[in-house]
Amino acid sequence: MSKKQIKSILFEILKQVILIALSTTIIFPFYWMVITSLKQSGTEFAFPPQWLPRPVVLENYLVVFTSLPFAKFLYNSLLVAGLSTLGQILTGSLVGFGFAHVRFPGRNVLFLVCLSSIMLPEAVLLVPTFLLFSYMKWVDTFLPLIVPAWFGGRAFYIFLARQFFLGIPSELFDAARIDGASTWRLWWNIALPLSKPMLITMGLLRFLADWNDFMGPLLYLRSMENRTLAVGLYTFLTQYGGEWNYLMAATMTMALPLLAMFLLTQRYFVQGIATTGLAGK
Repeated sequence: MSKKQIKSILFEILKQVILIALSTTIIFPFYWMVITSLKQSGTEFAFPPQWLPRPVVLENYLVVFTSLPFAKFLYNSLLVAGLSTLGQILTGSLVGFGFAHVRFPGRNVLFLVCLSSIMLPEAVLLVPTFLLFSYMKWVDTFLPLIVPAWFGGRAFYIFLARQFFLGIPSELFDAARIDGASTWRLWWNIALPLSKPMLITMGLLRFLADWNDFMGPLLYLRSMENRTLAVGLYTFLTQYGGEWNYLMAATMTMALPLLAMFLLTQRYFVQGIATTGLAGK
């Protein structure tokens, strides 16, 4: 075996060791959350630590769902995040398609204005948006958390859609226009079917953002029955702050849907990120 082959093997071994070490630092906190959610009270920080809960206490999750209306919180989060994500996918892709393949005066200027809104900190917009929705009497409803996504949503997702659509050859749309297809049909019948990875990526990112959103529900949702999981988890923390097994069980309730969604869509998610990052003119 030559020195070059030995160096290549040693380099590969070193790379795998580093990857395993990095993976462990990422996975270990999640593993600790899982086993802590199944431990008895008082054994969370026992020394030596229990790497497997003995016994397994599934009643911790029962305490979570009976102490507060966590089932209602879960439903509210699914409703808000689901409807908001659907609106973002439809309108964000429509606006992104317009910026990519529809020619109209001032297109580039409008896109720069849209893109510049990403530079604004969300804290700057809290007061004016709250006053607007308060004047519309939308406080303590889900409308402030859902409706904006149905009018283009956030500029980042419009940029994401535009960059992906720029990678689709314009000759494809020109040929459809010659056959009499309208702009709506170009978007619905050609652009969207070719954009599955990007749409899944956009939906996953938006769902994750809405699912974890704390400030929005905290501002607009006043009554207990309208709270989402993020605010409900904080409410649970104020009541069971010292009971780490109950708190980890509540956290697992919030984390499991996201984990399941990512595992189901990870192939399209990675593909969407890669193609969107490479597309452009």
